[in-house]
Amino acid sequence: MISNSCMYSLDGILVFGLLFVCTCAYFKKVPRLKTWLLSEKKGVWGVFYKAAVIGTRLHAAVAIACVVMAFYVLFIK
Repeated sequence: MISNSCMYSLDGILVFGLLFVCTCAYFKKVPRLKTWLLSEKKGVWGVFYKAAVIGTRLHAAVAIACVVMAFYVLFIK
């Protein structure tokens, strides 16, 4: 019988989300990447724009979350 194991872990999804937000915030600072990737504000490509806005407006909270997640991944997990 196949056991019902979790396919994705919550901490992996959180790490991916934090890295995605940080990467999009970095893309917003690079002019060529900003015009290429962050020009659309709606639709599928709008996710990149929205993540960049979250990363720039909540930069202190995102930085603290990155430090806490790094501590968790390195020492607790």
